[in-house]
Amino acid sequence: MSHQSELISTDIDAYLEQHEQKELLRLLTCGSVDDGKSTLIGRLLHDSKMIYEDQLAAITADSVKSGTTGDEVDLALLVDGLQAEREQGITIDVAYRYFSTANRKFIIADTPGHEQYTRNMATGASTCDLAIILIDARYGVQVQTRRHSIISSLLGLKHIIVAVNKMDLVDYDEAVYDKIKKDYLSFINKLDRADIKFIPISALKGENVVNQSKEMPWYDGEPLMEILENVEIVNDRNFEDMRFPVQYVNRPDLNFRGYCGTMAAGVVRKNDKVTVLPSGKTSTIKSIVSYEGELEQAFPPMAITLTLNDEIDVSRGDMITHSDNQPSSGNKFKANIVWMTEQPLTTGKQYYLKLASKTITGSISKIHHRIDVNSLKESEAKELQLNEIGHCDITLNTNVAFDAYRLCKSTGAFIIIDRLSNVTVGAGMVVGAADDTELHPVSHSERTARYFQHPYTVWLTGENSLHIAMELERQLFDRGFICTILSQNDIEGSIEEVSKLFNQAGLICLCIVDNAPIEDTDNSATFNSDTDSVNDIFNHISDKVHID
Repeated sequence: MSHQSELISTDIDAYLEQHEQKELLRLLTCGSVDDGKSTLIGRLLHDSKMIYEDQLAAITADSVKSGTTGDEVDLALLVDGLQAEREQGITIDVAYRYFSTANRKFIIADTPGHEQYTRNMATGASTCDLAIILIDARYGVQVQTRRHSIISSLLGLKHIIVAVNKMDLVDYDEAVYDKIKKDYLSFINKLDRADIKFIPISALKGENVVNQSKEMPWYDGEPLMEILENVEIVNDRNFEDMRFPVQYVNRPDLNFRGYCGTMAAGVVRKNDKVTVLPSGKTSTIKSIVSYEGELEQAFPPMAITLTLNDEIDVSRGDMITHSDNQPSSGNKFKANIVWMTEQPLTTGKQYYLKLASKTITGSISKIHHRIDVNSLKESEAKELQLNEIGHCDITLNTNVAFDAYRLCKSTGAFIIIDRLSNVTVGAGMVVGAADDTELHPVSHSERTARYFQHPYTVWLTGENSLHIAMELERQLFDRGFICTILSQNDIEGSIEEVSKLFNQAGLICLCIVDNAPIEDTDNSATFNSDTDSVNDIFNHISDKVHID
């Protein structure tokens, strides 16, 4: 059975026009390792007659080499193209495949099931409308099944299909399917509910994938392909709150200045009164320009250029909105973060954050709690490890416009980038503006992460203490440490109390005194400037303040 339009063989022009008007559904497959994600995509392509003959011949020959599917063609090879993927029988990178039927166009992302590739799953899910979560009928709901379900929920996917795969390996037992369905529902009920559909399938055998299964007469629902063709997604988009992040200022000549970008939400029309954020300047829409020419209105996900009736300053990273419907604005907000790298997230460290078309610097100022992927319980955390999910406060170094992710994905999602390696280390979804009454003073760990040093006090005695202190300050400063010199002669009161205040601020103190405290501590040491060398003191300080 072919799901392609008959026009392709009779009237190619009519077919192309029909194809251009088809609705596009973006979806992904996810779940635990070896749940059959790649095989399912291969089966969808094969049974809907969307594979070229040479492709089928190539994977048929490769199936004999791999020998993982017996006499069956290993359809997973259509998606797993990397040599390492084929050797191990796993998916490593996100693989995208395009296909279409008479009713709809599809872009499907095959995402990895291994825990260390969770970041790839989050990447694939960020642009999708629907998730197919596969569960191996032999093993039921696994840790990665739960983790991927949580990420799908955090990313606001409104449609989830739970496909209980490999039913052929449990003799198409309805009781097995019912138990897995019950277990999954008891877990997912704790999350924000999406439109969830369950279907028992065998991707390897093609049962309930494109065609109705004769092996499972007890299932009276639609096969997977029909569900994908008919699921309604047009109402998932936000057409109420107009959001237009500026990606590029187009200035081809003296007579034209346009602001290019993609409509993130809402509808914009000529003569609408708009406000540019964060400046707050107002104007009205002069024209809406597209590839096809000028338009009267535009809506998501159209790529357009807006021109304004007033000459105001608009740059990349700014946001154009309706004046009577503006997003939140500020430098603090709450967000759920999925951490994606081996180096743990620590509060206070400066990162790049990319929100819509704007890149700014900022830090995670507080971790409220970590979310357990098995029980969904919240627990205290000082840092987030690889693949952990946390609810955090974000503090930026400049004001930005943002929305809650549930309201608008494009203006409520951000990525976190390490400033040194330029690697994406986390993904975040804005929950809402931070409550200033909940914000705490800057913590010791935040200062340590910001200055990349532990605070410390050196007590210097002897006739040569000022000279030694000045040399130490120069060497420490040249190596990136933040320090200051304190002299008992310049301070009224206790120099110990003053040094404690500087230590609390995260600094290294070089204190010139006649008499040092009696005992050294973990955070202080005494040296005689007449006998101890600058290099010895410097090496001691470096060992104590250095962060591994």
